[in-house]
Amino acid sequence: MPLNDNPVWFITGCSTGFGRELAQLVLRRGWRAVVTARDVGRVQDLTQGHEENALPLSLDVNKPDQIAAAVKAAEDRFGSIDVLVNNAGYGYQSSIEEGNDAEIRAQFDTNVFGLAAMTRAVLPGMRARRRGHIVNISSQAGFIGFEGSGYYAATKHAVEGLSDSLSREVAPLGIKVTCVEPGPFRTDWAGRSLQQRRPMIADYQGTVGTRLEATASYSGKQPGDPVRAVEAIIKAVEAENPPKHLVLGSIALEGVRNKLKETLAEIEVWAETSRGADYPEGDR
Repeated sequence: MPLNDNPVWFITGCSTGFGRELAQLVLRRGWRAVVTARDVGRVQDLTQGHEENALPLSLDVNKPDQIAAAVKAAEDRFGSIDVLVNNAGYGYQSSIEEGNDAEIRAQFDTNVFGLAAMTRAVLPGMRARRRGHIVNISSQAGFIGFEGSGYYAATKHAVEGLSDSLSREVAPLGIKVTCVEPGPFRTDWAGRSLQQRRPMIADYQGTVGTRLEATASYSGKQPGDPVRAVEAIIKAVEAENPPKHLVLGSIALEGVRNKLKETLAEIEVWAETSRGADYPEGDR
């Protein structure tokens, strides 16, 4: 492994979904893992039989004091944090017009500001060691704005932008950054990690309402295998030249490809208008 032979993984949001599957796989490989959740009792079973390599911790990424304490405990126990996986987060669906301000802000607090705070807390150690890998779990929504998911997409677009900028800042310091964009996977995300505000305005029933119903009914039928997904994440971290963006699942791959093609085609149609916004060459 490019980092070292026995890396320390720090994973947020391990009670369910990708975080739980990743923690299990990391520990089965004999690596060390800091396994966190808001309720540490929900991850104690993951660490059974791996007591020497596992450190279960309570962590709410919205609480700076808990972030600082968790990072200190990890470094005191294992001496370093080699891979940070910012997985904690949740979904929120509503029409843009009907979004609730408090609910919107709470989602940004977790999905964006909590992720950023975790990253800031871990970076000093990685900089000092001149190595490390930060994995930010985004979504296909980070590329594609779906109806009914505007605020969730906004949080994931923010994660994409933060990740791209961070990658440029820390690459000279030996630190890698990968942004993961999953499509629909067969986790309990829709049941446990998704909040929905069904549209009351009739004009949105055919767009937002239809998508929210489809999302809820799709739970348990998604084509994505979460075990294969976390194996792909580990493969990316192990790579000599890891990807800055890792799209997971055939639905996400097709969707992201189509979005990029459509965006580039539109940009080219308006290319002359874009160039025309500059001062004329003689006035530069």
